[in-house]
Amino acid sequence: MAKIIDGKAVSAQVKESIAQETAQIKEKYGVTIGLAVVIVGNNPASRIYVNNKKKACEAVGFESFEYALPEETTQEELLTLIDKLNNDDKVNGILVQLPLPKHLDEKIVINNISPDKDVDAFHPVNVGKIMIGDYSFLPCTPAGVMELIASTGTEISGKECVVVGRSNIVGKPMSMLLLHKSGTVTICHSRTKDLAEQCRRADILVAAVGVPNLIKGDMIKEGAVVIDVGMNRLDNGKLCGDVEFETAEKVAGYITPVPGGVGPMTIAMLMKNTLTAAKTKLGI
Repeated sequence: MAKIIDGKAVSAQVKESIAQETAQIKEKYGVTIGLAVVIVGNNPASRIYVNNKKKACEAVGFESFEYALPEETTQEELLTLIDKLNNDDKVNGILVQLPLPKHLDEKIVINNISPDKDVDAFHPVNVGKIMIGDYSFLPCTPAGVMELIASTGTEISGKECVVVGRSNIVGKPMSMLLLHKSGTVTICHSRTKDLAEQCRRADILVAAVGVPNLIKGDMIKEGAVVIDVGMNRLDNGKLCGDVEFETAEKVAGYITPVPGGVGPMTIAMLMKNTLTAAKTKLGI
């Protein structure tokens, strides 16, 4: 029976460490670290995420600046706001909550955020830095996954690592982070032949494809570390991941639950990136 990786507990440890460092920076430099969050429109899921980010800022001692813009905000208006935040010394990190309404171009918006304040690590400059292993910021979800793997005491070097999913936000950067730790990485996706066979090779399996219960217990190597990034809502309203927890738990060595696994880590790593941005600006 697998040991459960408690994302809430690991994220609490990360946030506690950030809070201590934030307090020291405030005392030594008289600086309050600030995160600006921009939300456009009334997407209910986005509103929940933004509220959670505000709570996290409060918990670690950051100032939170929220900019809630109406659905009909134009591209020009949004870019004007981003430019203002890029030049605001009180703002160390800028996060534009995605998805944006259809009439706005996410790519242009992301490209206009200063790479030094891009705490989501979506800007092409930061993506490139991740590729070559010379990064300041890491995408929050993959960075959180790395913390969860570390919490198990598992050595990544030399291990077979399989990432199911190839998105720009999780799958691709996830594979790079595992590669930087000397894992042997396979990326699987919708065109992969015999997904089950690929997954069974994995000492470390990361599922990030957005298909409910895709990975069954018989697709998992005995004793593997299984990280489930999926967050899917079934017809009965229940949340589930990309891994069928009941069967996987019987085979895996370690496994994350959904909810309570990767989710809490994503926001903790956003706080970590914002702290990094402030430290870089102060030359620490």
